[in-house]
Amino acid sequence: MKYSGGCHCGVVRFEVEAPAEIEVEECNCSICAKSGFLHLIVPAGRFQLLAGRDSLSTYTFNTGIAQHTFCTVCGIKPFYTPRSNPDGVSVNVRCFDTPPESMRIVPFDGQNWEAHAAGLAHKSRDSRNDS
Repeated sequence: MKYSGGCHCGVVRFEVEAPAEIEVEECNCSICAKSGFLHLIVPAGRFQLLAGRDSLSTYTFNTGIAQHTFCTVCGIKPFYTPRSNPDGVSVNVRCFDTPPESMRIVPFDGQNWEAHAAGLAHKSRDSRNDS
């Protein structure tokens, strides 16, 4: 199914394709814990930015690989390119217009990222293209 969402002020709008029942990660790393981000990691081809590209700013830290995108108007981070899945997009489920029918929240130990990141790699693979 397709989920629509965006930032608080509505300037940034997106659409993401995901199952009706989803699994999301709640990360305890420094940035996710402070922002309350709930991660739905999807292949890049299942994400579409509909509006607001010019109102996005990018923040990087530590290795500089993750591209944290924020709305320059309201400051909300509705999605970003994660370090664990640079070929995908992590969408903040809390930014959906309508919550998913079923959502399982899984704790992710981002404070010990190096030891656990490999467990997320499969989330940005597009199983529709597997043979």
